[in-house]
Amino acid sequence: MLKLGVNIDHVATVREARYRGLGHGEPCPVLAALMAEAAGAHGITAHLREDRRHIQDRDVWALREKIATRLNLEMANAPEIIAIALKLNPEIVCIVPERRLEVTTEGGLDVLGAEKSLTETRKKMNAAGIEVSLFIAPDAAQIEASARVGAQFIELHTGKFAEDFQAADDKRRKAETELLRLIAGAKQAHALGLQVNAGHGLNLENLPALFAVPHLVELNIGHSLVSRAVFTGMENAVKEMLAVMKNYRT
Repeated sequence: MLKLGVNIDHVATVREARYRGLGHGEPCPVLAALMAEAAGAHGITAHLREDRRHIQDRDVWALREKIATRLNLEMANAPEIIAIALKLNPEIVCIVPERRLEVTTEGGLDVLGAEKSLTETRKKMNAAGIEVSLFIAPDAAQIEASARVGAQFIELHTGKFAEDFQAADDKRRKAETELLRLIAGAKQAHALGLQVNAGHGLNLENLPALFAVPHLVELNIGHSLVSRAVFTGMENAVKEMLAVMKNYRT
């Protein structure tokens, strides 16, 4: 069964637009997480960025205390956040790149360029009983490097596929090309003993096409669920997504 991890970052984005620096405010990302769980989500994802632009420290501690499913902490490979993760003890961390000027995570991690540092972080997390995922593009060299690091998971960056899927018909063929890269990447990762997650830009429209990718364990979806929840409520948005995901066959 394909699992759904609900990313609640953009609930916090809305809150911080009005209440930044005040230590309170609405909407509450923890409440959104509990509603997603009630609707059947298999896990909750939250990205504690170094710049704290949306999720705050208090949010991740409240999530750790209150949610009943799996907590996936997205994080940079940075000393401050590593220390927090080791104290927080989520079930899994997903290491992602961070750039201060980006609106959201724009690309995959350069595992090749930081293999030694990532291996050290992976060892620390595994020693604490925390699984490690690396957020990467479907690139053969990056997948091989992820296996050498010893990560338990990779999360394939589906952003380019999602962008091309939304493009005009004359450019939409690029989505097919990117889909082939995702398929090849998933097969390669599976052969290397890595478990495969995917995420970024996924929604009800492009998800059926993504189902051509084999060996998927979990999809991490945030923005489209939060956007849909504005009109239908979080529980309905999650249930709609889960209903589509039931059609996945690896």
